[in-house]
Amino acid sequence: QVQLVESGGGLVQAGGSLRLSCVASGRTFSSYAMGWFRQAPGKGREFVAGISRRGYPTNYADSVKGRFTISRDNAKNTVYLQMNSLKPEDTAVYSCNGNGVLYESGSYGAGDYWGQGTQVTVSS
Repeated sequence: QVQLVESGGGLVQAGGSLRLSCVASGRTFSSYAMGWFRQAPGKGREFVAGISRRGYPTNYADSVKGRFTISRDNAKNTVYLQMNSLKPEDTAVYSCNGNGVLYESGSYGAGDYWGQGTQVTVSS
């Protein structure tokens, strides 16, 4: 069993920044790719970013590329999402995905484990 716990969400003005964290436990964290997804009110879950076991390569949704950065610290069993230049349309519940796969093509295949989510609200 894999457990994921996110933190770092909150309320921020447009143009501001937030750093999300996801701490994993239960299995070997470093053996799998990890990813971030988000779900806005009334919308389905959307892929945001993925990262390989070793931290490279990474993959981003076009909507966040150049603004968000995913990283990981395997010694701390933690994956991060640095979010800069935030926009109101970034408002969503952000969830961490565990035991994923980052393919050679660059696409991310979601694993079976999810965190509880953390709310990010960007005001205009």
